[in-house]
Amino acid sequence: MDKRVIFAVAGSGKTSLILKRLTLNQRALIITYTENNYTHLRNSIIKKFGFIPTNITLMTYFSFLHGFCYRPILQQQLGTQGLTFRLPSQDRQYPLTDMRRFRNGGGKLYHNRLAKLVQEKGCLPTIKARIERFYDCVYVDEVQDFAGHDFNLLLLVAAAKSEMLFVGDFYQHTFDTSRDGSVNSSLHDDIIRYEKRFRDAKITVDKQTLSTSWRCGTTVCDFIRTQLGIDIRAQGDRASHVTVVDNQAHADQLHANPNVVKLFYQDHIKYGCYSQNWGASKGQDHYHDVCVVLNQKSWGQYEKGMLHESGTRTRNKLYVAFSRARGGIYLVSDKLFKSYKT
Repeated sequence: MDKRVIFAVAGSGKTSLILKRLTLNQRALIITYTENNYTHLRNSIIKKFGFIPTNITLMTYFSFLHGFCYRPILQQQLGTQGLTFRLPSQDRQYPLTDMRRFRNGGGKLYHNRLAKLVQEKGCLPTIKARIERFYDCVYVDEVQDFAGHDFNLLLLVAAAKSEMLFVGDFYQHTFDTSRDGSVNSSLHDDIIRYEKRFRDAKITVDKQTLSTSWRCGTTVCDFIRTQLGIDIRAQGDRASHVTVVDNQAHADQLHANPNVVKLFYQDHIKYGCYSQNWGASKGQDHYHDVCVVLNQKSWGQYEKGMLHESGTRTRNKLYVAFSRARGGIYLVSDKLFKSYKT
């Protein structure tokens, strides 16, 4: 059985690759993390087939973890009351043998420890057997966002005798499925060590199949490489523009333009325009020109040619924002949008 992780660049066709492999004959499970991507995948499947075929199952990760890995195996035994996304208290640490480590006083399971619980309860053989029984192939999208115990579980269930295809972009890691103390806390610090984790699990690392971007043109890719130090290249020679907005009149025009999305570091909803936050725009593929609004710190780094020295999370979110552009990028300081903030 082929086990493969494909490391992609933004706009290289991750969704298209998965869709191309889906048929009406193969029993397929598709797992993704963010709601944005779940919706995008669902719409894309319907566009291809006209409906969601019965042999194709699309799930968010926590629906898979709780609904497929936990409930059929442990629900009756443990009698829990669903999931909570509130983190467990750090005031007291319970041993792995104590269920208080895994569920709160109301009987809800801590989302960041559920993957560990199914391992501790010896469920892995049953989970793998269930995958083999129901699915010929498992696709995991946004694999770069798997963290904590969830990443460990992913590598373990990959040993099931079904085909496995994981796709993701290391530099688009902006969210974590979960975190639990120091578990895999340095997972995304170094791409070489990250790749090794897959190889050690006997998963082939593919860095060629999705190595060029269909979405971003040459100008935008060159800008990302120069400013962020992330190696992304365009499929073909397609020039666009990167325009620095340096006056209030131009900023006002962009703010009022319903066809150009404004991407903010945070709190986009407070600016009263067509907008989104940098990281939350991940999975969005329908923008043409984008206006990336830099906060004071990032603007200062840009002016010094030091955006690549941003913190890892900030750099990755900027990469997501810049790479939404099918057309060009407008770059503006948030000072020019300050008057609009409520």
